[in-house]
Amino acid sequence: MAAGQSNEPTKALALVWFRNDLRLDDNPALQAALDAGYVPIPVYIHAPDEGGDWAPGEASNAWRHRSLAALDAALRTRGSRLRHFFGPSQATLQSLIATTGAEAVFWNRRYEPAYERRDANIKTTLRQQGVRVESFNAALLFEPWTVRNKQGLPFKVFTPYWKALLAQWQLGLCIDAPERLPDSDEGPSGVPLDALKLAPRLGWDRAFWDDWTPGEAGAHAALETFVDGALRGYREQRDRPDRVGTSRLSPHLHFGEIAPWRVASVLERERTAGNGADVDGFLRELGWREFAHHLLHHFPETPDRNFDARFNDFAWSQVSPVQLAEWQQGRTGVPIIDAGMRELWHTGWMHNRVRMIVASFLTKHLRYHWRHGARWFWDTLVDADLANNTLGWQWVAGTGADAAPYFRVFNPVLQATKFDPDGRYIARWVPELADLPVPLRFSPWLDPQALRRVAPDYPPQPLVAMGAGRDSALAAYRKLRG
Repeated sequence: MAAGQSNEPTKALALVWFRNDLRLDDNPALQAALDAGYVPIPVYIHAPDEGGDWAPGEASNAWRHRSLAALDAALRTRGSRLRHFFGPSQATLQSLIATTGAEAVFWNRRYEPAYERRDANIKTTLRQQGVRVESFNAALLFEPWTVRNKQGLPFKVFTPYWKALLAQWQLGLCIDAPERLPDSDEGPSGVPLDALKLAPRLGWDRAFWDDWTPGEAGAHAALETFVDGALRGYREQRDRPDRVGTSRLSPHLHFGEIAPWRVASVLERERTAGNGADVDGFLRELGWREFAHHLLHHFPETPDRNFDARFNDFAWSQVSPVQLAEWQQGRTGVPIIDAGMRELWHTGWMHNRVRMIVASFLTKHLRYHWRHGARWFWDTLVDADLANNTLGWQWVAGTGADAAPYFRVFNPVLQATKFDPDGRYIARWVPELADLPVPLRFSPWLDPQALRRVAPDYPPQPLVAMGAGRDSALAAYRKLRG
């Protein structure tokens, strides 16, 4: 044996294909590769066209850019690195297998219909070529096909679904990230992260990062902040946009920067501190996330079609591009609506209660099809998730599974007085109204003179009168019912 040569056998290589599982803790695909004795080659393949009609939106891409950078940094501290490639996914994986000599590919599953079909085809093709391929659950407490009703069918109503979930409740084991990872120089190094062109060229997302820290460390910090703060009183505070009463974990969960079972495990420990009711309240919200993925898997057409087919004949209004733009830009003349839409534009996020209010205004007062709102949220939310986005919009519009009935029309003025009683949320995001007396912040059109004096450029009237919009929506619904 020549000097300096090792008599240890060379370890086999495996590709670990990162997608929406951008973490090292609790990463089943990475752990499986290590447990099988492989040297993992972490890769990320950017193939936006493979998302079909729901390719990632701009805000999602901005988040992903930073999350990928954080993942690469975490890998490098452990002796490894992330290799970036630009799709198509199957051809890229096959090329990497050929150039690295990798014997296996491991990944964590995605549940969007387009990605499910793609991954199934890739798995079949690679296995036929003699490559070991395994996939795992890294995103959900329960995979969509594991929960069925007594007839063996998917659930369509949340409450019985949640009861079934609780009946088999068992959290996954939390596994900390490996302290060290082996590396390999085999194969191409990929392209620089910037070459994926995920970050906005004009930097319009700059203000986002005052509120967010993408990546696994940011996810753990957000969970710690929630447990130490907003968890206490969560059930009462979660509907108040004027307060920090929510977890703000949604983008971290969507990008897989933290496992839902780790979140649940941390919260379960808080029961002993007397927070049982608040813990249950938050776990129920995780349950809605599970339900959204359950529905998307079993009813894959719902991102584009009404779940309730009766609404295929509903008299949606013809869209005015001007009105739609005013809703998107927060120029409707209804302060709580405008506050929410401006919060979304400036931070990439919107409080959940306000999401419901702005969605109700679009689908009922303006009577625009929910798809127009879903598309806007998809492009502007950092936590844009196809399952959650679809469920949320169809729920408010009254067209979805277990939806709020269409005749339930949120009155945005009453919603604002109830959930932003001091007008602080409105004053923050619609600052031109901050000098109005609190009652007028909710409906400034009631005092045109005061509105002109304080905010001469603010719309003097709502896009549609509250009563007229509600009456029009209800008349269309009565017509639908025959």
